[in-house]
This record gives sequence, structure tokens and C-alpha cells, in this order.
Amino acid sequence: MKEKFVQVGANKIRYLEEGGSDGNVLLIHGLGASAERWARVIPYLSKKYHVIAVDLIGYGFSDKPSVDYTPAFFSQFIFDFLNTLGITKTSMIGSSLGGQIVAELAITQSRVIEKIVLVSPSGIMKQSTPTFDAYTLAALYPTQEGTKTAFQMMSGEHKEIDSDTIDGFIQRMTLPNAKMAFMSTILGIRNAISLSERLGEISVPTLIVWGKQDTLIPIAYSKDFVSSIKNCQFVEMESSGHTPHVEEPEKFSEIVLRFLN
Repeated sequence: MKEKFVQVGANKIRYLEEGGSDGNVLLIHGLGASAERWARVIPYLSKKYHVIAVDLIGYGFSDKPSVDYTPAFFSQFIFDFLNTLGITKTSMIGSSLGGQIVAELAITQSRVIEKIVLVSPSGIMKQSTPTFDAYTLAALYPTQEGTKTAFQMMSGEHKEIDSDTIDGFIQRMTLPNAKMAFMSTILGIRNAISLSERLGEISVPTLIVWGKQDTLIPIAYSKDFVSSIKNCQFVEMESSGHTPHVEEPEKFSEIVLRFLN
């Protein structure tokens, strides 16, 4: 994967790029994450598509300005990012917060989108969960033990969490303004209009993928998405938790490529 940087407005933005196909796929990570969360699926997807995985503004090694990190702000950022790269058409895959951002874009900027994949998206859940609380604590007080516990709760207690995942998360969350962006994002999500009231406005072909073992955003919330989006397919990944693209990358990629093709 090629690491690149681009200037979007006043901010320097990092992204990973792979594949030479004319068809574009943009990957958008979740809260507190970075482009690396897609590292295990990029080799599969890039065989068929030109794949871009962005570090959202405020996250990873992208700039972290002191602003309000609302869903609308992220949606506009992605639109500006694509404009800067000269991309006029793309499919999008978003995980958790990234799924919420992709849904927002499908509602407001659908002319640039071909198809979307929402992976355990946020935007509807109103109450916190113990897993979300543990993840928030790990972000604000990033220790080895706390981070490993949070990631195991997200994936399932019997799954191994590699040291690169833990170390990378701790490194990113100790960067200047990282915690501010994290907490501002949570407040932005909580104060935003619920996606459930607007999902019916999505018209592009949509795939929902949800891990059955997800304890961060439980699979029960998938019903709102599936029942509200008209042109929608749904796949439950029985053995996965919150991040099926990390936990079962080959199976996840097969499901996604079948839909995109």
C-alpha cells in the first residue's frame, strides 16, 4: 500500500492507496481508528478496484484542527477530499462512524456515489454499551491493558488482538488534539438528528454487513437500516464482532466484491 498525503483546504490529510482499476472504492474507518483498520481487506479489494483508505480529519496521521466534529462536518470533508483527488464517482465502504458518514453522503451527495457498504454503522443507537464505554476509556487513557480489553470486547474474548493494533491505537490517541477530536465526535453524533428519520432518502444500492457478535453496536440496530433503505441487501456475519473486515477479511471481501460487481 502506498502512503500519501494531500492538502484538503487548510489541512494535511493522509491516505493509503492501492490498485489500478478505473473503478474507485473509498474506505472510511470508525471512531478512534485509522486507514490501517482496512489493511487486511485492501489486498483483496485492490485486485478489482482502485482502493483509497483515508485517515479522517481529526484521526490517524491527518491534521486535527480545533473544530466541532459533527456528522455534517465529516460528510463535507469527504466530499472535499474526493474533489481534491479529482474523483467524481466512487463506491464507499464505511465502518461504524464511517458507516454513518457514508450514509450521510448517500443522502446529501449521492451524485458522486455508485454503491455503498455500511459495516455496523453508528447513527441510530441512543444508549451506550459496556463495550463502547471501555473503548472510550481506552481512547482517553490509552494503556496497554485497557486498550487490549476494549479491542477484545469489540471482537470477542476468544480472538487474538495483535500488538500492532494495540500499539498503533495508543500511538494515535496520544497525538496532539486526538482526544479532543474523539470526544467532539461523540458529542457531534449524540446531538445530530437520528439517521433513522432520513435513511429512506438513500437511493443508491446498499449493502449492510453486521457481525452477529457485535457488542459495541448490537446487531438489533440493523433492522432500522434494512427496513428503511429501499435498495438494500443485508448480510449477517455469524462469527464476527464489531469489525468483520478485521476479524474475517477474506470472507468479508468476498461478500463485498460480490455486491460491488
